Amino acid sequence: MAKTPLIEEGLVVGTGSDKYETKNPLAQYLLRQFDKSIAELVNLARPDSILEVGCGEGHVTDILLKNSTANIQALDISQTIVDIARDAIDSTRVDFQQFNIYDLAEKDIADLVVCCEVLEHLETPETGLLRLAEKAAPYAIISVPREPLWRLLNFMRGAHVSNLGNSPGHIQHWSQKAFIQFVETQFEIVSVKAPLPWTVLLLKSRQFNNS
Repeated sequence: MAKTPLIEEGLVVGTGSDKYETKNPLAQYLLRQFDKSIAELVNLARPDSILEVGCGEGHVTDILLKNSTANIQALDISQTIVDIARDAIDSTRVDFQQFNIYDLAEKDIADLVVCCEVLEHLETPETGLLRLAEKAAPYAIISVPREPLWRLLNFMRGAHVSNLGNSPGHIQHWSQKAFIQFVETQFEIVSVKAPLPWTVLLLKSRQFNNS
């Protein structure tokens, strides 16, 4: 049974699913491939500073810690989720804060901006993507579910059946090709990873190149 999502002010916060806690062997294997993709891209970027936008409960934050020596600002829209992540991750290299992606103009640039499983939740993902590009100096790692595969696999495992496999809070749906075309409006593609059922990209900001 899928985890009941946490709703705050009408928004699904945190992961909104059981994907990180699943005991299903196949789902665990797929998650390991996702984790491996993130780790490989972090090692390609070799950042000294990381801005993680949408840290959730800290799953990706832990990967960033283990695969870099960077200082990390880890942000999430929910203070409840920030508190959970702070309890889970004990490191002097991480500063957790409650923050909205649309307000990133207030933040400093970082060698690497990381934004995993966020853009599909946004009413205006174009604005979110622009805010990420403005802070990436020069790199970003961005991931989203790969559709329609994401919904199909959810449906096959009996998750979110009433919504035809659509995870709570997902209002944007991209195939890998469509997502690459979308991010190319603000970024150059450096590397593409395709761990099922995600699209994971290492990018270089066009904003940085033009500064």
